[in-house]
Amino acid sequence: MPARRVARVLIDSPLPQLDRLFDYAIPDELREVAVPGVRVKVPLRTAGRVVEGWIAETGDEEPVPRPLSDLDSVVSPVEVLPERLHALARRVADRAAGSASDILRLAIPKRMVRAEKTWLAADAPAAPEVDPAAAEWAGRTLAEFPGLADALGAGRRIAIDAPPRPARAWDGRDIGAWAEVLAAAAVDTLARGRSAVIAVPDHRDLAQLEAALAARAPEDAVIRDDAAQSGPARYAAYLRILAEQPCIVIGNRSTVYAPAHRCGLVAIWDDGDPLLAEPLSPGVHARDAALVRQGLEGSALLLAGHTRTTDVQRLVSIDWVAEIPAARRHTPRVVLSAMREGETRAVRIPSSAFAAARDALAAGPVLVQVARPGYAPVLVCAECRRPTRCSHCGGPLHAARQGAVPTCAWCGRGAGGWTCPHCSSTRVRMASSGSERTADELGRAFPGIRVIVADGDHPVAHVGDGPALVVATRGAEPIAAGGYRAVILLDGERMLLAEDLRIGESCLRWWSNAAALAAPGAPVHLVGVTGSIARALATWTQPAYAAAELADRAELRMPPAVRVAALQGPRAVVDEALRGLRADIPELDAASVLGPVPAADDAVRALLRFDYAAGARVTGALRAAMVQAALSSRRGSGRPGARNSPRNTLRVRVDLPDLDV
Repeated sequence: MPARRVARVLIDSPLPQLDRLFDYAIPDELREVAVPGVRVKVPLRTAGRVVEGWIAETGDEEPVPRPLSDLDSVVSPVEVLPERLHALARRVADRAAGSASDILRLAIPKRMVRAEKTWLAADAPAAPEVDPAAAEWAGRTLAEFPGLADALGAGRRIAIDAPPRPARAWDGRDIGAWAEVLAAAAVDTLARGRSAVIAVPDHRDLAQLEAALAARAPEDAVIRDDAAQSGPARYAAYLRILAEQPCIVIGNRSTVYAPAHRCGLVAIWDDGDPLLAEPLSPGVHARDAALVRQGLEGSALLLAGHTRTTDVQRLVSIDWVAEIPAARRHTPRVVLSAMREGETRAVRIPSSAFAAARDALAAGPVLVQVARPGYAPVLVCAECRRPTRCSHCGGPLHAARQGAVPTCAWCGRGAGGWTCPHCSSTRVRMASSGSERTADELGRAFPGIRVIVADGDHPVAHVGDGPALVVATRGAEPIAAGGYRAVILLDGERMLLAEDLRIGESCLRWWSNAAALAAPGAPVHLVGVTGSIARALATWTQPAYAAAELADRAELRMPPAVRVAALQGPRAVVDEALRGLRADIPELDAASVLGPVPAADDAVRALLRFDYAAGARVTGALRAAMVQAALSSRRGSGRPGARNSPRNTLRVRVDLPDLDV
C-alpha cells in the first residue's frame, strides 16, 4: 500500500483534554490545499460533530493498521497559522497551564471572506523603504539612551525609564515623549529589514504612537492590530502581517502574538497597566508573552514606562533584563503638599497647591487628578456614618448631583425614602467627592475659568493651551498642548487605602503618568501623602521603590518574588489536585498552599505559591489535573448525552495580576 498523507490538527476548543494534535488522513482531493497553517474542519468522533481547527503539521505515514478519519474540508487556502505562531502559542499556553487554542483565538481574527478575496486578488506588498531623514531622526532619538540602538540591534532585553515630558509630533499633535522613543526604536528596526511589534494599554496610547510614527515610517508598513477595528479591517491587517515583507505592528495586549515576518523588536509600554493583563483564559499578561516570544525568536525586547513594576525589577535584579539609563535625567518638579497650620482635613486642596493652580491658570491649563468619577461616589448615614446600602440588592448608594435622590451603583434603582437599618436616620451625607463634584467646587473657587471633566463617562483626549481646569480621574487625563502649567494630585490617601497587593506601585504609576503631562518646570503637587512612595515620586526614583517592594514581598513569598496559581472548583477536586501536586513535586510544602477557602457557586479556592525554577513542572501537573478533572466529570455524570457536553470542574489561573482575581 502507498503511504498516506496525514495532517496533524490543533482543534479549536477550550476543553483541556482536546489540547493536543490529532491525526487526520488527507483525502486525495484536498492534498493540494491541506498544508500547514490553513483552517480546516474535522470530524470529532467523541462529540459526534464537525469542528474547526488548524493544520499544524503534515507528513507521509507508512500504512499501519489504525483507522484515521478524513479531513472534512479546508475552510480557506490562506496559511493563517505560521509555524512561529503555533510554537509561541504552545509555549505560552504551557507556561500558563492553558490551551494553545485559547491563545490562537486571541491572535488570529475571525475569517472575513470578502477581505480575504480582496487580499488574494491584490499584488504582494512591496518591501518598505525607510526615508534616510527618518532613519537619522530615529538614531538621534535613541541616542538619548546611550547604547540602546546597539542593544536593540543585538536582540537584547532592555528596560528604560521613558522621558517624563510632553512632545510634539511632526504634524503638530501633542504626544508623550515615550511615544517618540518607541517609534524611533520601531523605525530603526524597520530600517534594518526587520519587523517591530509594539503593544500599548489603550486607544489613547495607540493614537499617540500613530502620531509619532506618521511621516517617519512608510505609511503602508504601519499596521494597526486593534480589537476595536471592524472584523474585515482587522482580518485584512492580519493578512498583511503574515506577508513576508517587514512591517511595524501596533496595537493592544494581543498584539504581542502578531506573527510579523522576521520580528526584530517586541516593545511593551507601561506594563503595569491592568489593561495589558489578559482577562480571558489562560490569562497571560502581555509582558510574559513578550518574554516567551523573545526567547523563541531572538528578537529584542523593550520594556518602557514612567515607573518600574516589581515584575520588571525582578528581571533586572537577576540580570535577565538590562537597564539602560538616559544620558540626561529628566525629572518633573514634584512638591509634597501638606496642610498648613489652621487648615482642617476637610480642605481638599492645601493653600500651597491652590496658589500654584491660581498662578498657573494665568499661563494655561491645570490638571487636577481625582480618585473616582461621578458626583458623590460614596454616601454614608448622616448620624452613624455607616455606608449606605440599597435595600433591594445591597449595593452601595451614590449621588448623581447635589440634592439628588440616592441611586444604587449596582442595580440602578433610586433609594427615595431611604432609612438607615442601624440608627433609623433618614439623612445621608456625602463622604467623598468624585470628578463632577470636584469640578463643581473648583468652578466656584475659580469663577470665569473653564472647567473640563475627563473620566469614563466624559472622555477627553486633548485640551488646548488656554486657561482651563481639567478634572480627570486616574488614567483618563487628556494631553494638553504644550503640557499642563500645574498638576494637582488629590485623593492620594484614599487611593492608597485600597485592599490590593500592588496598590503602592499602582498609585505611583498613576501619579507618575500624570506628572509626565506637565510642562517642563511646571509644579506637580502631591496632596496629603508621605512616606516612601511620596519620596519616590518627589525624587523620581521609581526603580528604587520597586526594588524595596520586591524585597518586602520576597520575605512574605508574594508575587512577583514567587509565582502564584489559583485553583477553583469542588472541594474534592481541588483537594485531589493539591495532593497530586505535592506527590509529584516534593518542594511544595504545606506553606506553599493558601486555603482552600469558600468561593462562588459552592466551590472552593486555593492559592499555590511556587518558585520560578519549578514553574514548568507545576504548570504541567496543573494541566494534567485539569484534564483528569474534566474526564472524570464526563464519565461520572451519568446523564444521557453527557459524553457530548463535558464540563470542566477545575479552573486554574497562573500568575494572577491580583490575588483577589
